[in-house]
Amino acid sequence: MITVASYNMRKGIGTDRRRDPFRIIDVLHEIDADVIALQEADRRFGTRQSALPLDYLTDHTPFKPVPFDVRPGGIGWHGNAILIRKSAEILDRAPLDLPMLEPRGAVLADIRIRGTELRIIGMHLDLSGLWRRRQARAVITHARHYRRPLPTVLMGDLNEWSLHGGCLREFLPDFHLAQTGRSYHSRRPIACLDRIMVTPDLRILSAGVHHSAKATRASDHLPIWARLQPTGA
Repeated sequence: MITVASYNMRKGIGTDRRRDPFRIIDVLHEIDADVIALQEADRRFGTRQSALPLDYLTDHTPFKPVPFDVRPGGIGWHGNAILIRKSAEILDRAPLDLPMLEPRGAVLADIRIRGTELRIIGMHLDLSGLWRRRQARAVITHARHYRRPLPTVLMGDLNEWSLHGGCLREFLPDFHLAQTGRSYHSRRPIACLDRIMVTPDLRILSAGVHHSAKATRASDHLPIWARLQPTGA
């Protein structure tokens, strides 16, 4: 079994408007996932460095960031980042360009964890429904055609308020949607903006929203998670 999670960490700015990346790290410990896709993981302006303290992340957590080598001091691409267990092996990785009206992108990592090879794509889609659908099609193309086929997990903040329509229609013919639940706004969750989707060769054993006192304060989104198993296992 492999646990994956997605978390829009809002650059470490909590619902009290305080920037506190250590609260985010506390929530990451609470989630205790094997793979975590982060959104808004880098600061937006200036050198766009990581909103998480990298030395502390490396020394005091079980996670390591997948290096995309986009800029010194950053861990993401357009704010998207992937954390994995230190015991996991990185087989390949790439920042992905998406069609965009405003700065958007996605990140891809092929990893091996507990003997299972997976493709992880983390994303943060546009506020515009038209651009979200275009970006969804681009993500699907990357997932299908990047080098060799692998069981694939798509995760991120889709900015899609519809439960079944919008950009979800682009994904659902080829991906199974984890029923995680409402993750936004963290103080009073009313929308399923954050999503986890998998190819049919992965079984979704369980899924949900991580709702704790710290998670309610750390960001305006709650983390979502899913426990997966390869169908052949």
